[in-house]
This record gives sequence, C-alpha cells and structure tokens, in this order.
Amino acid sequence: MDPVVIPILVAALVVVFLVAATVRIVPQARRYNIERFGRYRRTLQPGLNFVLPVADRVNTKLDVREQVYSSDPKPVITEDNLVVNIDTVLYYQITDPRAAAYEVADYLQAIDQLTVTTLRNVIGSMDLEATLTSREEINARLRAVLDDATGKWGIRVNRVEIKAIDPPNTIKEAMEKQMRAERDKRAAILHAEGERQAKILTAEGTKQKDILEAQGTQQAMILRADGESKAVELVFQAVHRNNADAKVLAYKYLETLPHLAQSDNNTFWVIPGELTEAIRTVTTAFGDQSAGAGLSASAEREDVAADVADSDKDDVGAPEIEPNSTLALDAVAAADEAAKQAAAAVSDAKAEAEAAGETRLPGRG
Repeated sequence: MDPVVIPILVAALVVVFLVAATVRIVPQARRYNIERFGRYRRTLQPGLNFVLPVADRVNTKLDVREQVYSSDPKPVITEDNLVVNIDTVLYYQITDPRAAAYEVADYLQAIDQLTVTTLRNVIGSMDLEATLTSREEINARLRAVLDDATGKWGIRVNRVEIKAIDPPNTIKEAMEKQMRAERDKRAAILHAEGERQAKILTAEGTKQKDILEAQGTQQAMILRADGESKAVELVFQAVHRNNADAKVLAYKYLETLPHLAQSDNNTFWVIPGELTEAIRTVTTAFGDQSAGAGLSASAEREDVAADVADSDKDDVGAPEIEPNSTLALDAVAAADEAAKQAAAAVSDAKAEAEAAGETRLPGRG
C-alpha cells in the first residue's frame, strides 16, 4: 500500500468521528441535557445541534410530552379508623428538563411518595362516607399539593384522579345491606304512594258516579213530573171541555184515592175531607137509580095485575107474562147489582187506603 494513502485514510476516519461526535439530532418532544467536562452546559432543542466532541456529552434524554403514572393501591386510614386502599392516576409534564434531571434523583418515586403522604393527610380528616362521596375535593387538594411541590422539580401536575377506593369486605357487606334497605324503603314508599293515588282516584270515580246518578235521577223525576203535570192538565181540559157530570167526577175521585197510597216515597197517607162528600154523591146517584128502577118495576107489576084482572073478567086462561115485563124485572136486577158493585168499590177503596196508611206509618220513625 502506498504510504501516502494510509495517512489520508486515518485523517478521513478522524474527520468522520469528529463530525459524528459534533452533530446531535434531537427528535421532536425530546430534550437532551449536555454536560461539558461533567458540568451542565445546556439543553438541546429538537432538530440539528452541534456540540464539542470529547468535551460535551449527553447526560439525560427527557420526554416533555404529558405522561401518565398509575400508582399501586396504598392503605389509608380514615377519620373513623377504617383502612381503605386507594390507587391514583397522575398526569404530569416536564417543563424544565434541567431541574427534572438535577433537582431530584428520581422524580417518579418522589411524586409517588408525595401522593401517598398527601392522600393520608387528606383522607385522615374525612370519614368513610365523605371519602366515597368527595372524590372531586380529594383530587383538587392532591393536585394543589403536588403542583406546589413538583414546581421546583421542573414538573407540572396537570391532573390527579382517584382510580379506586376499596373499603374492607365487612364494610362492603354493610354498605350492600344499607343500599338494599334503602331500595326496599323506596320501593315501599312508591308502592304506598301508588295505593294512595289509586284510592284517591277510586274515591273520585265513586263521587263522580254518585253525582251523575243523582243528576240522572233528578232529571228523570223532573221529566216524570212534567209528564204527569201535562197529563193532568190535558185531563182537566178534557173534563171541562166535555162538561162532565158531578157524579162522574166524584166516582173518578174515588177511583184515584187507592193510587195515592201506592207511591214508595209516602211514609203516611192522609184521607182528604172531600172523601165523605164524594161517597155521598156516588151513593145518592146509585140510590136514585135504584129508586127509579123500583118505581118502574112496581108500575109494571100493577099493569100486569090489571091485565090479569081483565083476563079473568073475560074468562080467558092463565095469564102470560109479556116480554116487556121480563125486561122490567131484568132492569131491576141490573140496578140492584150496580148498586152493590158501587158500594163494594167504595168499601174496597176505603180498605186499600187504610191498609196503605197502616203500612207506611210505622216506617216513618
């Protein structure tokens, strides 16, 4: 080999080494801490950077993106002396690479221990019930303490979340019983409220039903009364238009009396004073008919006797009854029967009136 080529190769190798040792390419969201002869010199930013070979070296490479750190469950004692296991999730970001590398030896361990001590201070002033229901308050207090402590370490705590709070098994069982009792209580209250509403609605429906039935009965009674009033008015007009005899009116009056006692609404029945006058009128009418019939019968008998005498004088056979005399006897019998029927009708009317009065008077009391 040519002696000139060897020095050239050595020089080329030295140049390549120096260039490689001088140039530093830093990726995005990364930071490199540079030390010169063991002393912090500067922090390289993303991109192409130049350093002194041999004199400068990269001490730490840090990621400045937001990081997530999940701690293991830690036992914490509450104010009411119950041990609960709490694990947290921490979101942090490196804001000062130099402080994160030189102010604390291990910032993750420091953050973890600070979180545990802060949790014990916060949870120690709360009971179990407050611990389970005050996560937002615990998160806010943790973040305030961690952010203040880690600021000098070049770290910003963006968010702290409690991932889980695990009470003892006995407490879990008691809580389940309490929740079950609370659900049973709410179910009983809802059931009672439903029954109450159902009873109220039923009572309202019964009330509306009674009101509608009463209104229907009232309207029916009003219509019935209007019909009876119009019927009475028509009968009255018909009687006066035909100029009925007083004897006929008295007889119709007696026919109406038994119907007065048939109404269910009557508890007693009063016999009007005009009853005797009506009975007297009817009796007089039938009495006159009976007397007239008797006189006619006597006259016919006298005529028959005269005919018989005449026939004896003329020496004729046994007398024969004429058809007219037979009709006269039938008229007398019919008149007597009509009188008896009239008297029986009056007696029946009185009996029905008295029976209706006796039936309704005891129910009055």
